[in-house]
Amino acid sequence: MARSTIMMIGLGDLGGHVLEMLVRSPGSRRIITADVNEDWGYRKTNIAAFGAAQMGYYPELEFLKIDLYNIDQTAETIAKYKPEIIYSAASLQSWWVINTLPKEVFEALDIARFGPWLPMHLTLVHKLMLAVKQTGLDIKVVNSAFPDAVNPILDKVGLAPTIGIGNVANPVPAIRSSIAYRLQRPMKDISVFFFAQHYVSHYLPRFGTPGGAPYFLKAVVDGEDVTQHLNIDEIFADIPTRFRRAGGRDGQILTASSAAGVTLAISNDSGDIMHAPGPSGLPGGYPVQVGKNGGNVILPKGLTLEEAVRINEEGQRYDGIDRIESDGTVHYAEKSVAIMKEMVGYECKVMKIEESEARSNEINLKFGEFAAKFK
Repeated sequence: MARSTIMMIGLGDLGGHVLEMLVRSPGSRRIITADVNEDWGYRKTNIAAFGAAQMGYYPELEFLKIDLYNIDQTAETIAKYKPEIIYSAASLQSWWVINTLPKEVFEALDIARFGPWLPMHLTLVHKLMLAVKQTGLDIKVVNSAFPDAVNPILDKVGLAPTIGIGNVANPVPAIRSSIAYRLQRPMKDISVFFFAQHYVSHYLPRFGTPGGAPYFLKAVVDGEDVTQHLNIDEIFADIPTRFRRAGGRDGQILTASSAAGVTLAISNDSGDIMHAPGPSGLPGGYPVQVGKNGGNVILPKGLTLEEAVRINEEGQRYDGIDRIESDGTVHYAEKSVAIMKEMVGYECKVMKIEESEARSNEINLKFGEFAAKFK
């Protein structure tokens, strides 16, 4: 296979982990790293190269500064390097930021769920996709920023990233581990088909239940459907107990592993079966087969794509997003709006795509003032 070029945008906590994985992965590829923080991005790229060399890997690496707010310049940069794949970890506020609040404050604010923070994740990805479209090139874009919602919103206006990462993928290893433990089989023998929204992946490792949100799960061993022989409630209960793991920023490596896996599967056209959110602009998460064109949803017997989408659209409401209109306009859940207004002083009931940047500025200001009270 010809050498591929991967452009990585965003070298923060998540993107940095992904870079460290990619530079230690066998294969011939060029990696172009990019970040708005030039000094940090240059340093991070170099330390990744130096660490890889310690293990006998010598990837072709180059760093450049990029500002996604400048769409024309971003398009020119992308057109110059012509990457087959862009992996984007760009976001205006990492998901873990609200976790830094005092525990009781975080828990009260977390009831608003992830939906109200959407502008912090949508804004930069929207600009990136406008730049990609401007190049006219066929580039596969892997999006890390709330892909369960960002990808389907952008799909409404013909700008959907190719696929997302993490979220639905994150509880799958623990689910497989629990099934393997109960059936006394190696984990590698266990396959699952899990359809679920971001909310479920957030809730399961914390509380051992899907929190009332819908999902679909099928387990297969040696080609046989064994789901009916399992107590799914007990399996879910194992996730924060027997198979508990590091969470928060300490658990970021799990999401990074998903991102690296998806990116490499596209680069290598491997056809690997994994889980990912937002494939081809669909809402929520799915089992997918990933190759050079992105991820194709795998539908087990007894489940249609329409039903899978319905499950994820219903699950979306548990994350604070009531619905997404045909033009990408987002309607937020009343409870989420009320909590954000009461605690942070931010109120948004409906948001159009073009309003995302202004809304992100407003959230940034008001949350900054709110968080400062607890420092």
